[in-house]
Amino acid sequence: MFENVLGQPAAAQLARDIGEGLLAPSMLFCGPPASGKGTAGLELGRILSCENAASRGAWNCSCSACSHHRSLSHPDILLLGLRSFSAEIAASSAAFLREPGTPSVRLLFQRSLRKLLARFSPVLWEDETKFGKIRGPLTALEEDADDLSALAGEGRPLPPPEALKKLCGRILKNASKLEAEGMGEGVPVSQIRRAAFWSRLAPQGKHKLLLIENADRMSEGGRNSLLKILEEPPGTVTIVLTSPREESLLPTILSRLRPYYFAPRIASLEAEVIRRVFRDPVYADALGAGRAEKNRDAGPGKEVRAYLDSFLPMPGNVLPLAAFFAASVAYAAAVDLRRRGGNSLPPPLVALGKYTAPIAEAAGFGRPLEDLRAVLAKVLGELENFEARDLFSQFLSRLLALVSESFKSLLVSPQEFPAPHSHWILYNDIWKNTVKETDIAVNTYNQNPALALERLGTELRRALGERYETVY
Repeated sequence: MFENVLGQPAAAQLARDIGEGLLAPSMLFCGPPASGKGTAGLELGRILSCENAASRGAWNCSCSACSHHRSLSHPDILLLGLRSFSAEIAASSAAFLREPGTPSVRLLFQRSLRKLLARFSPVLWEDETKFGKIRGPLTALEEDADDLSALAGEGRPLPPPEALKKLCGRILKNASKLEAEGMGEGVPVSQIRRAAFWSRLAPQGKHKLLLIENADRMSEGGRNSLLKILEEPPGTVTIVLTSPREESLLPTILSRLRPYYFAPRIASLEAEVIRRVFRDPVYADALGAGRAEKNRDAGPGKEVRAYLDSFLPMPGNVLPLAAFFAASVAYAAAVDLRRRGGNSLPPPLVALGKYTAPIAEAAGFGRPLEDLRAVLAKVLGELENFEARDLFSQFLSRLLALVSESFKSLLVSPQEFPAPHSHWILYNDIWKNTVKETDIAVNTYNQNPALALERLGTELRRALGERYETVY
């Protein structure tokens, strides 16, 4: 069981609970992004629907229910919730183009598309006025998915590479458009109500699965509607919620869920996921050797997420704008220190400014500013108020990478920046903790990115100034 959930003890616990008949009707899969929570939820639904008692749980089970579950086309699955679909689709597309003749890779690509298409099930969108606006890209992507499925015929020759590239390019374009136009900022209460009604209908097979990903991003009305079905769940449905943070869910909801914890995987296991699932041995080997440039600042348990994010299109000005923001925060903190009578500036502050300011100036954003509101206006204007999905998280990621690199110069040039190693760690932690709080505010509690970024700049300016005065 759960052979496709790599490096997670929670999968073994689920298998034991299934075998011993101790599975709860409603569960919470809690852990960091890209840690296997959604995959485990889908696999749980397949195992509970399996029609073959002798091979129950085997990934290669040949029964009709397992076949439909593997392709995410079974009518007893209902998927809700927000996530980044385009990144996974792009990574799966790249794997498919590397190995178009491998059935498991084609299935990976198909599943990545079905995860997005499932969010537009008629069960969830019945009588929705917005449905007419997305019908075009939805129909186009459904046709693309059918074309991809047609490639899986036994003995059928594959189209030439250029034709496959064209198909993948069209899929990525339509998927991105559908996600941008059809996915909102939270799970609407109307969809939770329809999901509750669907849950009470008899399954077409043995068992139903209702999977709500990132359930912490539901509206208040959605949470109340969900609570009603959690209080008396039908015996023919298993409800799985996923969330990166257990504490972000209401206590009344948590009390009705059995939690399973998905831990951050060590780098070697993250590399194994990239190698076995996304069939990228070159990247996985580089990650294992510590040479994967895009992932070097990801941190434990974040390498797969960083790998997926690397496939997202990103405006070329994100990095220099992050540098402009960091340089301006450092400059504003330095001005505050001078005004309070500081005779010298701490080496970490100087190192941060020296590293980031030239990057911002080279991109044409000018010198750092003391007025953080003016800085915010420039960043928001250049990045269109972070309207593109996941752009705010990418901005924060680039910001932390710049800060980390600048502080490393304290160790590389101790004569220029005479600061103990402990001070570098301390100041790096200030940035990491403050940025983490900002990420949670936006991606968990749906705070406006503009307000969150303004608060980030203000908090950093204050925290850096206070810490520097304490240490120096």
